Order: sequence, then structure tokens, then C-alpha cells
Amino acid sequence: MTSSSTPPRQILTDELLETIRSRAAGHDRANTFPHDDLADLREAGYLTAFVPAELGGGGLTLEEMASEQARLAGASPATALAVNMHHIWVGVARTVRAAGQSDMDEILARVIDGAIIAFGVSEAGNDLVLFGSASDATPDGEGGYRFHGTKIFTTLGPVWTLLGTFGTDRTDPDDPVNVWGFVERDGGGVEIKEDWDTLGMRATQSYTTVLDGAPAPAHRIVRAVPPGPTMDPFIFGIFANFEILLAAVYQGVARRALDVAVATVTKRMSLKNDAPYAHDPDIRWRLADAAIELDAIEPQLVALARDVDAGADRPLWMPQLSALKSRATETALRVVEKALRASGGSSFYTRAELSRLYRDVVAGLFHPSDDESVHAAWANALLGPVPSKE
Repeated sequence: MTSSSTPPRQILTDELLETIRSRAAGHDRANTFPHDDLADLREAGYLTAFVPAELGGGGLTLEEMASEQARLAGASPATALAVNMHHIWVGVARTVRAAGQSDMDEILARVIDGAIIAFGVSEAGNDLVLFGSASDATPDGEGGYRFHGTKIFTTLGPVWTLLGTFGTDRTDPDDPVNVWGFVERDGGGVEIKEDWDTLGMRATQSYTTVLDGAPAPAHRIVRAVPPGPTMDPFIFGIFANFEILLAAVYQGVARRALDVAVATVTKRMSLKNDAPYAHDPDIRWRLADAAIELDAIEPQLVALARDVDAGADRPLWMPQLSALKSRATETALRVVEKALRASGGSSFYTRAELSRLYRDVVAGLFHPSDDESVHAAWANALLGPVPSKE
């Protein structure tokens, strides 16, 4: 995934991707975490690929990381989505470091030492997402906090060692503060519920995580900001890396579905026409239509990733990032559906790769930013907020 004349650096070999692809159906069928994939990715240096080179990592840019994630998603969507959450936190640390702040350098050092970081942000019914929390952050009197609350969709459930999370310090009811920190899996106050049994993306094992006084000492408290939108480098880093890397994963899923459909219709024969379905004008139009839609995603993804890497100033950063995610996931869903239609009834069997890709791609609808919030953000940018009736 690049529009540059210089190919992006790659960590993942084609051989490794084929090995991971060969396991994907089994993990989906058994609803198991891909421990074997994670071990191979670690061995390949993929879990540290996004850490700056001067700190001992692979030094990939966001553009390059997005390209690799799209390739991995084409082999195994759930493996890509799982490791995506780890990469997002590394990307946040990179963004903060690029802003001249060292708050998250310890997190980068932990990644080099082997830590796997999960994303403990989503809460049932909380549509504020990054800008407000139903969880509580209670000061411990020594500069640290204890977190209380329930986080859902905690991907990497069986393996994470550090959880990036947040809650609201309501010590002063008139001046609440959103507190962000990292808690240890074995640090106490953490209950992991093995409750992941879903339509698709089954191998991510995105368990519910209950925080009951989970401690984050002062040196792992990385932000305390007022509720609401902000361009603080930490919050912007979450938004930018999350939306771009998520879009890349679903772009990769859609690309794989299109490739599978092309291979299928080339071999599938029409009894009526005594010719491959690849010669059927309706099939040709459907797959061309899918390719045209998908072709529009990559240039936007590359442009935004490059601007994040360059520290560019965009007046509509947040709406544009959220629009990219929404556009990529909605497009991917349509592309996979068109691939299914073109490939015929055999793709309806659970043993078919397209069947699994179709179930996996649906998960994109549930990641923030959702379609409703994207439209609301753009309406506010264009028309201003709706005045209060008070």
C-alpha cells in the first residue's frame, strides 16, 4: 500500500503470510487465539517494527506500518486486528515522542522488552469514546491512580501484559479530569472474562475486562486532560493511529476478498455459456465495480499516514481521520459482498474463505468512529454545532 516510487519496507515475508493464512480458518472455527501467529510475528520482529530505530525497533513509518497491516489482514483478518491494538499504542508513543514529549518512552522500552499492549477504552453504551469515561480513576495519593470500570472488546485478551486505559477523576465534581494510564495484567484489580463468541473476528479473543482498583503508578500515568475533544498529542495520537491502522486492516480484508473472487470466477464454469464466469459481462461489471470502490481508499490512507508522519497541520484532522475509517470499513463491506455475489453459492459454506472474510469484515461497523459520529462531526465542521435550547 503506497503511491510512492519507493516501495515500503516490509517485515512480513510472503512465506510467513502464507503460513498465517493456512491457520486462519482453524482459529476461526475453534474460536481460539492465534498463539502460533503471535510467536511467528514476534520472531520476525513485527511486534517492535513500529518502535523508532533509535530505541531498538524497526523504525517503520505509519505509512509503512499501515501497508504491512493490510498485507497481514489479507492473510488473517483476526490476527491483523489483534496485533493492530498493540501497534496503535506504539504509534501513540511515537506521536507523543515526535511532539518532543517523553511521557511514553517507558512504554516503548517495555515493547522492546517484549510487552504486548492492549486497548482498554470501549465501554458499553459510551458513545463519548475517547472524550469521556464511565469508569472511575481514583488518586492513590502518590501521583498514581486506581481504575474502576468495565471495558469491552479488549482485544488480545489471552496475552496482553499491559493495558492502556482511562477513567475519570471526579474528585472535584465541578472539574472532572480524564486520566490515562497503563495497568499490568498481574498487578491486581484485573478480572478477564473469557466471553468472546462472535459472528466474526473470533480469533481476536476480545474479552471483557473488569477493573476493580487496578493500579497505575505515577510513572505510568501518561495524561490527565479535561473531558471533550482536544488536539493534545496523546489524544491525537490515539485518534490518528487507530483510524489509519484500522482502515488499513479492512482495506486488506477487502483486497483479499477481491483476489479470491477473481480466482474463483476464472475457474468457475458456466454450463449455459460453456465458458468461465470471468467472461460473463455481469460478473465482470460487478468485480470491476468492487475494484473501483476499493481503489479510492488507498490514496486517502497513504496521504493521511504521510501527514501524520510529517507532523502536518490539517484544519479538519479529526473529521478527516474518522471519515477515512468509516469510508474504508463501509467500502470493505460492500467489496466483500460483491465478491460473494460474483463467486456463487459455494462461498456460502463456512469452509469457504469468502464466508469467513464476510463475517470478519462486519466487525468494522462496530469500531469507532461509527458512521453516525462521522456525519455529526462533518455537520459540525460545515454548519457549526446545533445551538442549545436552554
